[in-house]
Amino acid sequence: MKAPIIISLFFAALAGFTSCSNSKTVIVPLSTVAKIEDTYTIIWNGVSNAYRYTDGQWKRDETYDYVFDVIQKRYDNEWKSTKSLHRMHPNYDGRAGDRDQSMYFELKYAKGASDRLLRTDIFSSLGTGLGKSDPEFREQQFTLNLTDVSSFSPYNKIRITQHYQYEAGLLTETVELLKEKNGQDTPFMKMEEKAYFYLRGKLEQAPTVFQP
Repeated sequence: MKAPIIISLFFAALAGFTSCSNSKTVIVPLSTVAKIEDTYTIIWNGVSNAYRYTDGQWKRDETYDYVFDVIQKRYDNEWKSTKSLHRMHPNYDGRAGDRDQSMYFELKYAKGASDRLLRTDIFSSLGTGLGKSDPEFREQQFTLNLTDVSSFSPYNKIRITQHYQYEAGLLTETVELLKEKNGQDTPFMKMEEKAYFYLRGKLEQAPTVFQP
């Protein structure tokens, strides 16, 4: 197996990837194999600031902020990620689902139109979609079309843009919730995520000690 050229975040989103949706869909992985030696695992830990599109501009909505963790497993040209989030604000109204949520993503990469562009196929508990990436997985963007969404829902599409700053151990990500109708996208909300990654390693001693 080839590890990424540069030590690596999503989610996702996955990258990646998160939304204000509380999907009830359960995705069963296609393979039962889960050997540690066959994958490159990264754990992302981050925070997200929420914005609501109102009167033609983005306005902060702190009640929809959340903290999140992503376990991202990178296989040869395929990623499998589980993302868990928790909304912290005491005034969260519950309209985006449970305060605590989990979602699952599978991303499959293939050659795109040029040597500097990859095609991404996404299969997730939120829906399916397509995206693009560079070969080092530094700049990625993909769009998910949501499943089981009512016509009255304020959004039916998620667009995720990721910037992997590997040398800084940092991922920044924008998650946009959009309502597509008659070929036009209307913004509803967006989340600005920032996360740091953690890799498997050895410790010389216990990292923390109880303080009486």
